[in-house]
Amino acid sequence: MTRYAFIFARGGSKGLPRKNTKDLLGKPLIVYSIETALKVANIDKVFISTDDTEIAEIGLAAGAEVINRPTHLASDDSPEWLSWQHAINWVTSKYGEFEQFISLPATSPLRSIEDVESAMDKLNHTAADICISTTPANRSPYFNMIKETTSGNVELVNTGSAEVYRRQDAPQVYDITTVAYVARPNYIMKNNGLFAGKVTHVIIPKERAIDIDDIYDFKLAEAILSSKGQLC
Repeated sequence: MTRYAFIFARGGSKGLPRKNTKDLLGKPLIVYSIETALKVANIDKVFISTDDTEIAEIGLAAGAEVINRPTHLASDDSPEWLSWQHAINWVTSKYGEFEQFISLPATSPLRSIEDVESAMDKLNHTAADICISTTPANRSPYFNMIKETTSGNVELVNTGSAEVYRRQDAPQVYDITTVAYVARPNYIMKNNGLFAGKVTHVIIPKERAIDIDDIYDFKLAEAILSSKGQLC
């Protein structure tokens, strides 16, 4: 089985400008994802898809092969799914077909090698089309998430027939993380979104599931990484 890892990184970022190249304890954020991918024994090649010259140079230096992403796939409102399809087409035309697509977003620098391997294994041992990574959610639509009604009042997001008064009584719900997405390439090419087919998941501990979107997420990741270094 041929398995390729992909890191998709645009030059633009509104929440935290230039976050993919931002220095996190001595190295650019994006390098964490590349280094993890290179350490996973069953990953054959690592690619970085970007529209940005600096990101491309950092990726090459870290050991990834660069896919030049077209400008129309690198805007704030362009679906990343289309970039996935573009990358699969690019790699297939150069190296031939492959069996497993692994996306490792740069925004999750705290993922472990085991997190990636568990997602890869989960897809191999199920009939699912794609495996995503999740973490237990802090809030639940059954218990403490509300929405505003047309009258201006509020109600639970999930208004089932049975009232849920305690967290312990509510079904377990999860947040999707950006730790890993593992899919069959054909599934991505034939569909238009994540939940078009059979989706399974692996559960990631909260301390490794941080998704950096703004400076507060970045500072939290920095603090956790610093504490790990001190423990070592």
